[in-house]
Amino acid sequence: MSQFFYIHPDNPQSRLVNQAVAIIKQGGVIAYPTDSGYALGCHIGDKAAMERICRIRNIDKAHNFTLICRDLSELSLYARVDNSAYRLLKNNTPGAYTFILKGTKEVPKRLLNAKRKTIGLRVPDHIITQALLAALDEPIMSTSLILPGNDMAESDPEEIRDRLENQLDLVIHGGYLGEMPTTVVDLSEDTVELLREGAGDPTPFR
Repeated sequence: MSQFFYIHPDNPQSRLVNQAVAIIKQGGVIAYPTDSGYALGCHIGDKAAMERICRIRNIDKAHNFTLICRDLSELSLYARVDNSAYRLLKNNTPGAYTFILKGTKEVPKRLLNAKRKTIGLRVPDHIITQALLAALDEPIMSTSLILPGNDMAESDPEEIRDRLENQLDLVIHGGYLGEMPTTVVDLSEDTVELLREGAGDPTPFR
């Protein structure tokens, strides 16, 4: 049975944010709000929690997971970023984008794409997400909360609780959100490739 926190979308309560971070550190899987619908998150180093997320979403370990970062400097610790990619990242973060980049040795190997050694990275423009990241002081391992058979991210936290309360440790109610997942941009090679159009404006990457 998952816990259910009402966290204010504009002024997140520190007590609840810290409790949520404690759940993540203890191996919990949470559903939390982002700037592109709700997402599932866990500790970057927790293999068992990641496997639980795979079961909830019915995905395999080859799925491209994402590290949710506080800012560009944290993102640069986990990804190799050349000058042209850095300019694009600087101009479009924070925002509803996932960037595919070559991972550094800071990224656990099991999170990297096995063939390309890439990882998805995000700097979301969402107050609750940023509060969680500040209290955790490291990225959240994450994937959009898209349930099997659906194309859109979940947007209603009460519906998430009804469907997944026995599979999650915490659902954070941060309001009712849009359903569009992130816009995905591959910056891992010399060319810019727009892989998916979503909540972030794709124009800068065309």
